Amino acid sequence: MRILLLGADGFLGRHAADVLRSLPGATVLTAGRRPDHDLRLDLAAAEAGPLGEELAALAPDAVVNFAGAVAGSAVKLAEVNARGPAVLCEALEQGAPGARLVHIGSAGEYGVCDPGSSLAEDADARPVGVYGATKLAGSLAVAGSPLDAVVLRVFNPVGPGAPAGSLPGRLTAELRRALADGAEGVVKVGDLSAHRDFVDARDIARAVGLAVTAERPLPRVLNLASGRAQPVRAIADGLVTASGFTGRIDESGAGSERSAAVSWQQADVSAAARELGWHPETALADTLRDLWLSTEAPVSA
Repeated sequence: MRILLLGADGFLGRHAADVLRSLPGATVLTAGRRPDHDLRLDLAAAEAGPLGEELAALAPDAVVNFAGAVAGSAVKLAEVNARGPAVLCEALEQGAPGARLVHIGSAGEYGVCDPGSSLAEDADARPVGVYGATKLAGSLAVAGSPLDAVVLRVFNPVGPGAPAGSLPGRLTAELRRALADGAEGVVKVGDLSAHRDFVDARDIARAVGLAVTAERPLPRVLNLASGRAQPVRAIADGLVTASGFTGRIDESGAGSERSAAVSWQQADVSAAARELGWHPETALADTLRDLWLSTEAPVSA
């Protein structure tokens, strides 16, 4: 099986690459802006015709799209998250119509949800802000295409390699600095009372492998999450425990506008269990421990 992976350099893409390369008989090709990729590609600027020709030459059996942007101008977000998947679908129709497309969506597409409720795949999409709206547009392009395609709608991913711009990545770095200063110290964050559904990046990678190898067509959208909302404060608590930090977490800093607008998200993951045989396996405490250990500075000889 030939698998083309877009976004292999990113947080989730790196974990997925490990899983895909472990599949029996799999050959994993990568696409990205660097010249060392099998396919040199900036999906935000690609044109369907030339890309279709390149896809025909690569002849993938499956394409996994992790390419996306979480920050930047409205134009950038629209180019990467909305236009990119639409161009990819058109190019696949032309060049590799038999390939399965596994596209990575976001819980941000759902937006506001009632506290205490769980979001199933047929829930109304009410994204808050440009990011969620552009991700929804990309997912709609995939779901509305004639391809053998599935959108894996990922909730809040955490794990080793978490990006510095995310709360887990940023807080990990700040705790390491506080410990390096040799004092208990204070680490300032924003309000941590919002509830989110956290899922380990390695569990997401497993789901991608299952989606790629599923023997029958899949539903157009599947949620990937733990199925349990937890306060964002649980991220801070878990990293404090993993690090041994004895100082204080101060929540008086600037908070996320999205957290203020969307105070609760929890997924119904029964469809992923039914269609993929997938269940989240990693407890949040273990995820945060592994994140902390993955950033540990090497011991000098």
